[in-house]
Amino acid sequence: MRERDRILVVDDSTATLEVIRRNLDAQGYSVVTAKSVPAAVQLLEAGDVALVITDLRMPKIGGLDLTRHVRAGYPDTGVIMITGFASVDTAVSAMREGAEDYLAKPFTDEELLASVTRTLEQIRARRAAALEREAEPGRPPFGLIGESSAMQRVYRSISKAAAASATVLITGESGTGKELVARAIHYEGPRATAPFVAINCAGIPEGLVESELFGHTKGAFTGASTTRAGFFVTADGGTIFLDEIAELAGPAQAKLLRILEEGEVRLVGSDRPRRVDARVIAATNKDLAGLVSASAFREDLFFRLHVLVIELPPLRERGDDILLLIRHFLATFAPGHGGLLPRFSDRALRALREYHWPGNVRELQNVIQRVVVMADDEVIDLPDLPSIMRFAVPRGRNLNRTLAEIEQDHIRDVLASVDGNKTRAAEILGIDRKTLREKLKQADD
Repeated sequence: MRERDRILVVDDSTATLEVIRRNLDAQGYSVVTAKSVPAAVQLLEAGDVALVITDLRMPKIGGLDLTRHVRAGYPDTGVIMITGFASVDTAVSAMREGAEDYLAKPFTDEELLASVTRTLEQIRARRAAALEREAEPGRPPFGLIGESSAMQRVYRSISKAAAASATVLITGESGTGKELVARAIHYEGPRATAPFVAINCAGIPEGLVESELFGHTKGAFTGASTTRAGFFVTADGGTIFLDEIAELAGPAQAKLLRILEEGEVRLVGSDRPRRVDARVIAATNKDLAGLVSASAFREDLFFRLHVLVIELPPLRERGDDILLLIRHFLATFAPGHGGLLPRFSDRALRALREYHWPGNVRELQNVIQRVVVMADDEVIDLPDLPSIMRFAVPRGRNLNRTLAEIEQDHIRDVLASVDGNKTRAAEILGIDRKTLREKLKQADD
């Protein structure tokens, strides 16, 4: 309820305090104001403050100092930084000190209210996660990075899936971290000490899919010189992760359905079934329901897989998570190249934030590794970024373009983002190389 959210606004400008107070009062928030950091500290000590909105530059003690104080003593309180001296570096500094959001003056009433709503949602999610951790001491980390509301929903879904035994289907664009989520579900659950076996269904040659997944007996086919256990037997007692499940051919789909229904696997060349207790987590970047409608995927298998569904958000919908991910990848790759942690210029950060990231977190990771290796200076500037990012500008919603034109633009953007690698582009787009070639040919005609 908004009336329970107490907001402290700190600014040395009386006019700014009055405008913000009036706008938030109209929305039902409880608002208190302070014209200095010492006065704000007294108000923090006097009552439960859900959110602090503070100016960056104030006499003697500024907003960054107040943010540090809040983070040190009031971990459940959110911070929004506001300033008339806006720059990307300033925004990054605010985020590093613990601010949840950043507003440049002058901002509109709508921008203020959107920021307040978004930040309070993050704080509620953080409090809920803290309560869950208190209820489950020693809880292992997910291995995922992000504080956006979209990722908080993913974390809650992981916890629920880990506590259950049902089949899980993870959906999302390529590069969003589907295997990380599968591993988190496994290691959060009761099977954590048993094997986790990850399989890329698209990477197994079509003629060997059944043998690799379900195993084979000696002499079952040419070259089968010994009996070999498949991935399902290897995962017995644990979890098997079937990535790119949509790429399984019809016969393999039928055998997978039998395993899900009966808990038994039959080796190629054998008439005797073998009991297997392996939890199945599947993932895809394709529309399985659409494939079912097109008779390209078994409907009965689809419903067997479609029990617990976790949909991963694309990077472009995760807001300021990109700043956290950039910081993480910089810290990961810098030690291998001299140990000095480089920083991004305003122009470079702006380009990274405005880019649409068709390859998502995987693409961001590759970009950060590339610029750390190739950069000659401590500051990573716009020329250090891949060319597609240097010249990318946010597209407006031009409603006069046809669907085919939008598709062609996206295909060319993805190709450019992977330096023309058609195999990688097809993977990101969720199509095969043949379809990609046909679409490129149509665009050239």
